[in-house]
Amino acid sequence: MGVQHISNRYGRQSGTWSRRGLLAALGAVPAGAALAGCGSSADASAAPDGKGATASAKSATRKATIAVTPADGTTKADFSSPVRVTVTDGTLASVRVTGNDGSTLAGTLNAARTRWTSAGNPYSGTKYTVTAIPEDGTARTATFTTKSPGETFVGYFTPEADSTSGVGMPVSINFTHAVSDRAAVQKAITVTAEPAVEIVGHWFSDTRLDFRPETYWAPGTKITLGLRLKDVQGADGVYGVQSKDVTFHIGRAQISTVDLATKEMTVRRDGSVIATYPVSGGDSDHTTWSGIMVISERFKQTRMESSTVGLGDEYDIPDVPHAQRLTTSGTFVHGNYWASTSVFGHKNTSHGCVGLHDAKGANDTSVDGYTFYDSSMLGDVVIVKNSGEKTVEASNGLNGWNLSWADWKAGSALR
Repeated sequence: MGVQHISNRYGRQSGTWSRRGLLAALGAVPAGAALAGCGSSADASAAPDGKGATASAKSATRKATIAVTPADGTTKADFSSPVRVTVTDGTLASVRVTGNDGSTLAGTLNAARTRWTSAGNPYSGTKYTVTAIPEDGTARTATFTTKSPGETFVGYFTPEADSTSGVGMPVSINFTHAVSDRAAVQKAITVTAEPAVEIVGHWFSDTRLDFRPETYWAPGTKITLGLRLKDVQGADGVYGVQSKDVTFHIGRAQISTVDLATKEMTVRRDGSVIATYPVSGGDSDHTTWSGIMVISERFKQTRMESSTVGLGDEYDIPDVPHAQRLTTSGTFVHGNYWASTSVFGHKNTSHGCVGLHDAKGANDTSVDGYTFYDSSMLGDVVIVKNSGEKTVEASNGLNGWNLSWADWKAGSALR
């Protein structure tokens, strides 16, 4: 990093630098050292008797030599190890490491105050300035720049930041690259709640990690997701880039139970029944999934094609009203204007969805499809029973509530 200002007391005679004194001062920098200290060979003054300075005098004028890792001037420094500052012939008063992104690296001194180590690693693609002050009071500086990662990944999360959801909404994260070091990635993600409750992560695949408590969230809960994925190695040579906090909120508790034996849906809000609706579920050839399902998407109107769910050309309806998704595989609770009103509450005739009487155009406020849709939100729970079908897979939608708490915790990488 070169020699900064050197006091006239060292290596200078008659107001000018001697070649020998200058080379002696420069030569005091050890190879690879990030910060230059003043060398002792240029510090000796001639003794009055013409002989060299005594050993004690030399010791008294010896100055601290400071070294930084990564070394001063490094342009592609590793970002997977902490920053270290060491001193010889002295002790450290303070060390400050700042990045050009405004960040600082905290750290600690050892008991002898001869070594400082950052508490965390530097960020990738960042230029850092190290300012070290030894006890002699003369600050030394060094700079280095960390390399950028070759390949990166991010995690897309549900629900959206600052949104309000029903009590069944998990925090679900989908990664853009397969994660092989699940423990490292999960450790870099925190989910906390107010009021506090135990929250555990569960890996459904190498690209999906969900978080939930043992039972549904309490109404009014504030959830904070902390992503500290920047420079976390999720797979060989693949690093995260996110470092942020986001908050979500839980609204009221609405849980709807669909009994396809009685063909009726009962809606409870905060424990009280607020509505019952006659419904029609999947017929004997297209049974509806049973189990606990969570509303993950909502559409005032949407197109539904049988080809998208593996049923060939059996149907293509361009304007299905009040559709709310329950599974990734295509199960919805939605309005139905094409079936006779006599179907609802009496027959299961659908291709697997739960249907309520509705009107074409999705604007008739008097029909059940409109009313139920208007009362719902993302994260509301819909439980289906007596459908003749097995329980939906927990990974098919946001439906992890179908796993016991023990099975859920078994899917954590941090157990």
